[in-house]
Amino acid sequence: MKDLLDVHTHTTASGHAYSTLRENISMAKAKGLELVGISDHAPHMPGSAHEYYFLNFHVIPRDAYGIKLIMGAELNIIDYCGSTDLSARALNGLDYAIASLHNPCIESGNVEENTAALIGAMRNPHVVIIGHPDNPRYPVDFDKLAKAAVDNKVLLEVNNNSYDPKGYRVGSRENARLMLAACKKFGAEIIMGSDAHIDFDVGNHTNSQEILRENNFPAELVVNYDVEKFLARVNFRKSLTPS
Repeated sequence: MKDLLDVHTHTTASGHAYSTLRENISMAKAKGLELVGISDHAPHMPGSAHEYYFLNFHVIPRDAYGIKLIMGAELNIIDYCGSTDLSARALNGLDYAIASLHNPCIESGNVEENTAALIGAMRNPHVVIIGHPDNPRYPVDFDKLAKAAVDNKVLLEVNNNSYDPKGYRVGSRENARLMLAACKKFGAEIIMGSDAHIDFDVGNHTNSQEILRENNFPAELVVNYDVEKFLARVNFRKSLTPS
């Protein structure tokens, strides 16, 4: 099946990425994607953008580049309750959000604490995706996580960067097998994300696709093959936001 979307990409606004908004969009279009999302790191990540960056998304046309564009953020989970690092005002201006555990922003707890942090973030209606939940730095209970993802209608990410042999999340491939087994067990849907920090990697899900094949993961639980299915999930999560 054709991979049609990538919504985990970073621009120079993240502080440690190397391409512009236009470069990421252009690369997504050149690779034949139908939807691209920009998810720069929220302010607690060292070197990332000020909250003002996320408050100004209204100036960015979503349909001017010949490809569907959505503007979001990769939120940093900052405690074991699942709190994140953008204000309600900024969150309301996002099209979607990813929530992730990053070691510059929170120390790893035990399995129960890390699992609680991710499940707590799922209860934030702006959060559509839990980023790289198979990161071995943050051991979790994958059964509890997959069940919570189903209950909250949140997607778990299969992060292409995590499985790069030259990457820094060593052990993610092994954890991915456990996570995907739990997802199959509970019917949790996943999303492949490039986690691109340079435009060349936008839409690159080669490692993730390999992991899915190795684990015989059912295509019907992968949202990358259906843009409207993904957008419906985004709209459902936004509908939970108090008016």
